[in-house]
Amino acid sequence: MTVETQLPQATGSCCSPSGSCHDSAGGDSASGAVTTVYQVSGMTCGHCEGAVSEEISGIKGVTSVKAVASTGRVTVVSDAPLSEEDVRAAVDEAGYELVGATA
Repeated sequence: MTVETQLPQATGSCCSPSGSCHDSAGGDSASGAVTTVYQVSGMTCGHCEGAVSEEISGIKGVTSVKAVASTGRVTVVSDAPLSEEDVRAAVDEAGYELVGATA
């Protein structure tokens, strides 16, 4: 005999039924945040991820950075679109090369 329990629906969640917290344009329309994914070459480990994240986090308006060495992708959330020159300078300071923003 099995008993099925129906859990109450969560209220106040930013997530849609599809499980996505962000619209397809890459921004968070509720807060005005902008999410941009950059390709960075040369990262090979967690230390690399930390160095790139730390430098990019220093750019004014950046609220979140997640670097993944295995893919070379760095996801940056900011209050407004960032200057690619600023991101390139931060990545260069960390010792890596910014390939550019991904589509």
